[in-house]
Amino acid sequence: MINLKYLQNNFEEASAKLQKKGVDSATLEHLQTLFKSLKEANAKLESAKAEQNSMSKLFGQYMREGKDITELKAKVDANKEAMVPLQEEAREAEEALYAVALAIPNFPDDSVPQGTDEEDNVELRKVLEPKMFDFEPKEHWALAEKNGWIDFERGVKLAKSRFSVLRGEAARLERALINFFLDTNAQKGFEELCVPFLNNAQMLQGTGQLPKFGDDLFKIEDEDLYLIPTAEVPLTNMYNDEILSEQELPVLMTGYTPCFRKEAGSAGRDTRGMIRQHQFDKVEMVAIAHPDRSDEVFEMMVQNASDILTALGLPHRVVELCGGDLGFSAARTIDLEVWLPGQNKYREISSISNTRDFQARRAKIRFKDGKKNRLVHTLNGSALAVGRTLIAIMENYQNEDGSIEIPIVLKKYI
Repeated sequence: MINLKYLQNNFEEASAKLQKKGVDSATLEHLQTLFKSLKEANAKLESAKAEQNSMSKLFGQYMREGKDITELKAKVDANKEAMVPLQEEAREAEEALYAVALAIPNFPDDSVPQGTDEEDNVELRKVLEPKMFDFEPKEHWALAEKNGWIDFERGVKLAKSRFSVLRGEAARLERALINFFLDTNAQKGFEELCVPFLNNAQMLQGTGQLPKFGDDLFKIEDEDLYLIPTAEVPLTNMYNDEILSEQELPVLMTGYTPCFRKEAGSAGRDTRGMIRQHQFDKVEMVAIAHPDRSDEVFEMMVQNASDILTALGLPHRVVELCGGDLGFSAARTIDLEVWLPGQNKYREISSISNTRDFQARRAKIRFKDGKKNRLVHTLNGSALAVGRTLIAIMENYQNEDGSIEIPIVLKKYI
């Protein structure tokens, strides 16, 4: 959650940051009204408390001096009774403010480029040159049909649209990629975790999926449980409502999970093939870092994901997201986009984000800095999205006859 004290004390500056991320002025005006209501409710309550304290002291004085306390006692009791609705008013004002604040996105870093969508993102660099084919490269669904790798029809039969079945060599390659990603992350100091694929609402609120993005989650009927949209949720919330020591930072974690998303709002986009699925595999990196060193950890995570793509021989580019394309929790995001020759374009395969203290404030993740407890910074990123990596291998390593080579670094896993 955003720092409400900063927003209240620096409203114009904070509003400009949020508008960079697409928050409309009406929402900001509503927030300002809620701040005012809470301030007024708290002022009335504090005034009543001060009067109560004053009369309580006077009450003690009367008792010591043997004075008649009947009238004073009646005033104390009346004031105490009058405080009940004032306390309720302050509580309701605070809840109203927090309900709106939970749906407000994180402040973007000052360095984040201005822009409204992906067209305004800024390319930082390209890594590896795309291969020049002497034939027309096929898209992954055509290669899947040729090699019997992906069964789209039976995926739909078993579940519904945007589900698929990997078969034979593709299933083995998927498993090989997961192991390769986890091993590479472990070499960079990330501890491997195997986590629940179902998390409760409090955890999803901690990382920012709830309450705003409930429509994109698969909820378990009659349970306070959701299928996770990403391993970022359980990995980050490993330390929900905990206080770490400064010496423990940074905490580096990685894990493989399937991910489940309704893809709300994506109707008509990438309906063919395996680019946008309701269920997909991903290996995630999560870091819990000291605020002074989170930028350093961020750069390490970006480089790690890029190194994995380079080791696989997959051309890609590194892109800085503009304010309008930033995710809800992110203060800064770097995307890695892999080259797909069949589509003749770069497509996102990893997003690495620094959320600063946004998730930590929601999830109450702190560290002890001397005698003081401070919020950590949390970071997350894919290393990598497995299905999209499989697609990239299929398209970049295809031969004219439709057969597919296997990258050298994966040979030992197959």
